[in-house]
Amino acid sequence: MANKLHFSATLQAAASPVFSKRMNKMHCQSLRVQMVNYNSEATNLALSRSNRVLKASCEAASVDVLEMNKTDNQAETQLTCVMKFGGSSLASAERMREVAELILSFRNERPVIVLSAMGKTTNKLLLAGEKAVSCGVTNVDSIEELSIINELHLRTAKELGVGESVIAKHLEELEQLLKGIAMMKELTPRTKDYLVSFGECMSTRIFAEYMNKIGAKARQYDAFKIGFITTDDFTNADILEATYPAVAQSLHGDWIRDPAIPIVTGFLGKGWRSCAITTLGRGGSDLTATTIGKALGLREIQVWKDVDGVLTCDPNIYPHAEPVPYLTFDEAAELAYFGAQVLHPQSMRPAREGDIPVRVKNSYNSNAPGTLITRTRDMSKAVLTSIVLKRNVTMLDIVSTRMLGQFGFLAKVFSIFEDLGISVDVVATSEVSISLTLDPSKLWSRELIQQELDHVVEELERIAVVNLLQHRSIISLIGNVQRSSLILEKVFNVLYIKGISVQMISQGASKVNISLIVNDDEAEQCVRSLHSAFFESDVSELDGKRVSDNGSAQLRSEE
Repeated sequence: MANKLHFSATLQAAASPVFSKRMNKMHCQSLRVQMVNYNSEATNLALSRSNRVLKASCEAASVDVLEMNKTDNQAETQLTCVMKFGGSSLASAERMREVAELILSFRNERPVIVLSAMGKTTNKLLLAGEKAVSCGVTNVDSIEELSIINELHLRTAKELGVGESVIAKHLEELEQLLKGIAMMKELTPRTKDYLVSFGECMSTRIFAEYMNKIGAKARQYDAFKIGFITTDDFTNADILEATYPAVAQSLHGDWIRDPAIPIVTGFLGKGWRSCAITTLGRGGSDLTATTIGKALGLREIQVWKDVDGVLTCDPNIYPHAEPVPYLTFDEAAELAYFGAQVLHPQSMRPAREGDIPVRVKNSYNSNAPGTLITRTRDMSKAVLTSIVLKRNVTMLDIVSTRMLGQFGFLAKVFSIFEDLGISVDVVATSEVSISLTLDPSKLWSRELIQQELDHVVEELERIAVVNLLQHRSIISLIGNVQRSSLILEKVFNVLYIKGISVQMISQGASKVNISLIVNDDEAEQCVRSLHSAFFESDVSELDGKRVSDNGSAQLRSEE
């Protein structure tokens, strides 16, 4: 064929030397060029992968863009979504097979897979570390949790037909680490993060090897090696902005060069100063997934759990809890922060910033619609979306007449919490008092909780009278707080009937949350009663309200 190509209408081309020798760099099976309003001589053609167009530069030095449709045989150039699976979804070889089958059932998706450790492995690693501190080097081999971890992973690899060599090195390193802990008689936060990282590192290697075995080309990635850069706050690190371009370059670059399903460790990162392995806090694999979604600009983030999405309350408290089909990012963040186990508290931030929908699905029931979380939803009739219980919090009543007509008192109070590294959950103030709650289980080790609380009280008593109230619960009502009067009317009516007293109430600045503080021993009864009042359609207490098909209590439309 001549070196110059005349065209003026629709052009059909095949990946043979149809064009000049300059076109040998085009690696495509076939190419269909759509209608082109051009009548000139093309002297150079170039395929742009990122824009999926064919550019033609002509003698007149102008450029036209030819749209093209790729055939099914042509390599796709973009990853489409993130699919994250938690520990319960990976608890055994059988569950791993089911997850692999589920992933491959989405034939039109090109997913990034984020995995947690196999079920309960993280807890067992922490227990093994705690036992190693006091057991002595020679007794590390007899730690029960270490034996359980070894047996689980070796059995899973064998049942999946995966060679034990894929995790043998990690099991050996794990034992050596525990011996080091036993020798030092100390388990520091930095060592703790390194210890728990073995769970994700082994689960992803087993799963990636199995995917390759069944013919689905996959590639394993450790998050701390592909750009997950965090603060050095061991056990609860924050992801830094530098993570996004680094992760995008690594995952997208590898996909373009050699497409394979990425299998990424959840929960893990690398401290930017220490370069040591860090963890993102419990449930941090959700944050890994949304971070990857934002970094790659993907269409959707799927979080696969063992429940049918986000529920109207904890089903362990109230068995009739129902899935909530739609949530906003703000609602989901409040739910996670105040104790809902479905999502990591910080996981909504990257999704919100990237405006990427998050879909929560059930890996045991893939046909269930789940919950779709987006930036906005219709709240015009919604009243209540979900009720969340957070147990075993500590409440502080701080009273001082110095507050009256003065400025700076609140600053002094919160500077004490800042100096002690303590975050506050819920706050309510009056002219002469402040009431607030803390979650000791997230702040200190079990052995030091009371000691640290006493220290907090001692510091605060320098400026005020302090009353420490333990064994309290936060009940958070997530929904349309623009209807807070209606919500509170119903709440206090229900609690009055049940004889439950509210010790503190706070409305969050997010405008989607009202929090009530009650005694621990009354909390579950309170949740059950409130759920019945707001979500049971046959309850006469609702009067002018009904339960919508999205699981939220709603107002009845005007006739």
